[in-house]
Amino acid sequence: MNKQIPVSTIMSKNIIALTRTDNLERAEMLFNKYRIKHIPVVSRDVVIGMLSYSDLLKISLADAAQDDYNVNAVVYNAFTIEQVMTKDVETIDSQTTITQATQILANRGFHALPVVDNGILTGIVTTTDLLQYYLKQ
Repeated sequence: MNKQIPVSTIMSKNIIALTRTDNLERAEMLFNKYRIKHIPVVSRDVVIGMLSYSDLLKISLADAAQDDYNVNAVVYNAFTIEQVMTKDVETIDSQTTITQATQILANRGFHALPVVDNGILTGIVTTTDLLQYYLKQ
């Protein structure tokens, strides 16, 4: 196994991103539509945060109501993307090796890393991307 392969060979390049003006209902729709668990939050293609599906679950009370009242909508409207997202996001560049990305994710407990080149978001690499890569080896 070549340990010097850059993450650019396995990262997702079709980026689904949010902005600070998006709402949490939109975020949930994107999580469900694209079956993803992490969405970078950007301001003009610059990463300012990361929102995970588990961030939404922490504030969601979806199972608390059994009637037609949409509890998620009420809860989601009480918070902004900026209030819920992780702000101190670790990023890597596209030339970071797969081994280095794996070490960062394993050591820091993250499940996704935005890939940033010259200050601009160019992709995202997740634990799923890495597992699929290692399974092919």
